[in-house]
Amino acid sequence: MKTLEQLIRPHLRKLNPCTSIEEQAPLAENVIRLNANENPYNKPLNRYPDPLQLELKKTLSALKKIPTDNIYLGNGSEEAIDLVYRIFCEPKVDNVVAIAPTRMRYKRLAEINNIWYKPVLLDTDFQILPDKLLHACDQHTKVVWICSPNDPTGKPIQRDAIHKILTLFDGIVVVDESYIDFSQQPSIRHELKKYSNLIVLDTMSTAYGCAALRLGMAYATKEIIELFNNIKYPFNISSLAQKQAIETLKDSFEIDKWVSTIVQERTRMLHAFSVLPECTQVYASEANFFLAKMKDAGAIYQYLREKGISVYDCSHLPLCENCIRVTIGSKTENNLLLAALRQY
Repeated sequence: MKTLEQLIRPHLRKLNPCTSIEEQAPLAENVIRLNANENPYNKPLNRYPDPLQLELKKTLSALKKIPTDNIYLGNGSEEAIDLVYRIFCEPKVDNVVAIAPTRMRYKRLAEINNIWYKPVLLDTDFQILPDKLLHACDQHTKVVWICSPNDPTGKPIQRDAIHKILTLFDGIVVVDESYIDFSQQPSIRHELKKYSNLIVLDTMSTAYGCAALRLGMAYATKEIIELFNNIKYPFNISSLAQKQAIETLKDSFEIDKWVSTIVQERTRMLHAFSVLPECTQVYASEANFFLAKMKDAGAIYQYLREKGISVYDCSHLPLCENCIRVTIGSKTENNLLLAALRQY
């Protein structure tokens, strides 16, 4: 395994932190703040937010059982994805390997950062073939992307396969767990001490119902988190987003109820789709969505749009010909979808 110093881009090895942790820490209320060119009026919106989101991280730490030093918060999980490219991948030189099909953001941000993106097909059960994936890696492969449960399949990736890649790959392995709260599989974030090359992504958008906040999390070693904090934009999470996130996380009973209801509805929808004449296969899911193979996904997609219902046509993705991805909505929304499909 290469050292972190060897993995990061050469010019970043000598980059000094823009400010010390002490300087970034929020100032006490009684301190006269004349150091940041803020407007003294319109409190509390006149003050910059805590750049390290310390109060929110403490709340998350208690909930996720992860030390605050191992938590990074970004403007959506996309910010953490982008930082991985900016920290570890040299444009036009390095490459990344990802499973396919998977989230489109990994490829999109690779293109923006001018990094070669190499997809490796999953098997017909939507699982990783570790040896095949590792064979696609070379001396310039810096990152492997794994989404589990995967999008758009909804299937968790077998943990043994992830462990093998973490052990044998000489670089960073990012496991995106944006949908882990809907899965029976335990989070891999609790294995950070075992794998120093592991980064785990999480989000407030799905289980916590806070997509509007654009708040994503990354869990990693203290050293990787320090790199993230050094490279990120200052004040990347607004005070309003931090405050609302803390309030949401305090109501764990309500969150558990949302997740439980979505999982129950997922079971009902999987069965309902399995008996639809236009559906040829429904894939088991451990996310807040599922994948269904239709006789004609394009026609179904267009028909539903005309009915004012939006699903995602996955036909352009590998292994997903004539498939649609359906997000689990409220019971009323789900019933309207089923009613429309039964009338097709």
